[in-house]
Amino acid sequence: MKRFISAVGLAILSLAPQTYADDGAASIAAGGIVVMGKEPRIVMAKESLWISIDKVKVEYEFRNDSDQAITTEVAFPIPDYELDPQMPPPNEEGFQDFKLWVNGVQTKFQIESRAFVQNKEITTLLRLEHIDIPTFGHGTWMDPSKDIARLSQSEKKQLIEAGAIDEDDRPIWSVRKKYHWIQVFPAHGIVNIRHEYSPVVGNENSISYGLGDNPDEQSKQAIMSMCPDEKLLPKLKHLAMSSEKDTWYMYVDFILTSANTWKTPIEDFTLTVERARLKDESPSMVSFCWDGPVKKIDEDYFVAHRTNFIPARELRVGYFIEQKRLKF
Repeated sequence: MKRFISAVGLAILSLAPQTYADDGAASIAAGGIVVMGKEPRIVMAKESLWISIDKVKVEYEFRNDSDQAITTEVAFPIPDYELDPQMPPPNEEGFQDFKLWVNGVQTKFQIESRAFVQNKEITTLLRLEHIDIPTFGHGTWMDPSKDIARLSQSEKKQLIEAGAIDEDDRPIWSVRKKYHWIQVFPAHGIVNIRHEYSPVVGNENSISYGLGDNPDEQSKQAIMSMCPDEKLLPKLKHLAMSSEKDTWYMYVDFILTSANTWKTPIEDFTLTVERARLKDESPSMVSFCWDGPVKKIDEDYFVAHRTNFIPARELRVGYFIEQKRLKF
């Protein structure tokens, strides 16, 4: 039986960042590791996913059931990103704190960063000018690109003509980035892989936009995408109308369907969600959609478990934070 639990939210999300009406910051939906192409011979025997506002950790147990060792490229792909004033700095958009362990040993990987302008690749042009692609030439929206600033006027003109920068020397290419490595899966053997990174957390100003007197439909849909249940939703509506308290929310997106590049189903899947506890704020109310039971194992942790799981939708975990309304 399908249950909606106020502990986690599955919403159909694209790889592109999602934004909503109340001027919040968008989340970026990253996911798990993928095999380049599709590998039907390797089973994801276990996947343990841990989500908090500070860290996403994923542990896998892969099993090669074939009679031959399989050597293949494995990757952690990053959603394409651009230099955008509404998005975090490039190092956060690029998940630069990604870490990897194979069979318990921290492991090195390669990083591929390519640049595109309207699906036309300009990677070679930028590299010839010694411009760092993933950091937009070591710049941000507010700080000029150091790599572009040192170029001559003729070199800048060439970049403008290629569509790489605008008339103000601001980078306008999109970055396509992945962390990748060659992995050997021994015949009839088990390989344990773990990775972690800091999520790009989305946040919205107030639930009053979606649940107040004159609700904005996009904001309401954003709140409902986190599936507040029959206990949480009335509480949120009450808080949205409160003159004493305000409630805002954050969310973490995760691409569950990346697991489907391996042989399906995932034989054993466990999701653990940690409640957010921010300094000087009340503990968050947590909400997400899940087809099946969710156990609250203590005040801060919720666990969902599935066997023979084939992800069909993506995951959004929402955190609703109650605070006193500021008075001016």
